[in-house]
Amino acid sequence: MTTQPRPPVRVLMVCLGNICRSPTAEAVLRHKLRAAGLGEAVAVDSAGTHSWHGGEPPDPRSVRHAARRGYDLANLRARVVTAADFERFDLILAMDWDNLAELEERCPPQHRAKLGRLTQHGVRFSSPAVPDPYQGGPDGFDHVLDLVEDACDGLVQHLSSSRIE
Repeated sequence: MTTQPRPPVRVLMVCLGNICRSPTAEAVLRHKLRAAGLGEAVAVDSAGTHSWHGGEPPDPRSVRHAARRGYDLANLRARVVTAADFERFDLILAMDWDNLAELEERCPPQHRAKLGRLTQHGVRFSSPAVPDPYQGGPDGFDHVLDLVEDACDGLVQHLSSSRIE
């Protein structure tokens, strides 16, 4: 009897336009999963609750700040959350309360347990949300990275101990 390979756990990162926070979180989580030897066990994507930037690359400031820390966002493109995402993904993590509320409104009841906030996985920081850096200065993009790195560390711990064998 042969054992079928276990399908990857699928994680979706969600922010407003999918050009700053969620692509940053996607790249950071992928990087940390590879470093932990879990790159093949977890599939990561990102999307926005609004379609303003569909098909566009991440904000150049996000790309620049992430690159300084070794994360590559260059090939990512914005997309909007679809109805199929609620079925396809195992974990759908919003960057803030507003995007979580938007996801809850759209999500079929049977998939609501998949929803949460990325910062719920924080290890060092207890921020309730990853704030949107779009209208602010460069410090905002570094703050996003600090929070995302911390939460992704906790998420990798969670995934490696509870769902992936």
